[in-house]
Amino acid sequence: MTIATTLPHVNAALNLLAFLLLLTGFALVRSGRKGAHKVAMASAVAVSAVFLVSYLIYHFTSPIVMFKGGGILRMAYYGVMVSHVLLATLVTPMVIMTALRAIRGETERHRALARWTLPLWLYVSFTGVLVYYMLYLMYPGAG
Repeated sequence: MTIATTLPHVNAALNLLAFLLLLTGFALVRSGRKGAHKVAMASAVAVSAVFLVSYLIYHFTSPIVMFKGGGILRMAYYGVMVSHVLLATLVTPMVIMTALRAIRGETERHRALARWTLPLWLYVSFTGVLVYYMLYLMYPGAG
């Protein structure tokens, strides 16, 4: 096992875990369980930070993996990939600002930004898993 063969699976698992923590955190805050919401969201931030470190290590040490599919599936893959990368770049500072507002007790400002941050973060986490599926599971020889 090498970094190139191991980290894509780790990264997908981290993305999936972040996605589930985000959904859990949202459900908790909607049900009024603010303390549990804070734990879930802090966990989502931590998991996403670990993901980012792992992702960077992978991309700085491993060869580029090209999508092996063709036709409409290839277009769909690149559509998902481009939107994933662009929105990941956008949502990262939003996550930081949303978390800082929560830490500072700026509840209304936190809530106002979280309304935008959460759906983007969910999309990025989900499409991270989808990209992994398309690259490594639909075409197992790609990695």
